[in-house]
Amino acid sequence: MKVILLENVPKLGEKGKIIEVADGYGRNYLLPRGLAEEATAMKMKESKEKEDKKARQHDREQAAAQALKERIDGATVKVAMKTGGGDKLYGAVTNAQVAEILQKEFKVNIDKKKIEIPEAIKHTGEFTVKIKLFTGIQAEVKLNVTSE
Repeated sequence: MKVILLENVPKLGEKGKIIEVADGYGRNYLLPRGLAEEATAMKMKESKEKEDKKARQHDREQAAAQALKERIDGATVKVAMKTGGGDKLYGAVTNAQVAEILQKEFKVNIDKKKIEIPEAIKHTGEFTVKIKLFTGIQAEVKLNVTSE
């Protein structure tokens, strides 16, 4: 019996996958629990269309992330912070501040969770910050921290 999985089933497959299972397993376990539905010709066609749509969406997001990377990769962003004498800052530069500055300068919304600061920036100088844009696509931005 062919079924289309409606949920991720351990040791069987992921949601949306069309698999062959024993008749009893499908009718007595998967179908009553709502884990799968019988794979008719129409359902298989719908599943294929959903899969294609999902692949196209993934490709669009990847292309947008690549374009954004080309736009901001290697850029230098300036941050002015209060200092307490010398080069030591009051507080530290945070991911949220970097996201806000990128929004102002490049007009892009980047989630602060995707900005990776290797160590706490607590003094003036130039630092490299990594931004995860998409799976496998990462941009690096130079952060120039100065005193106000």
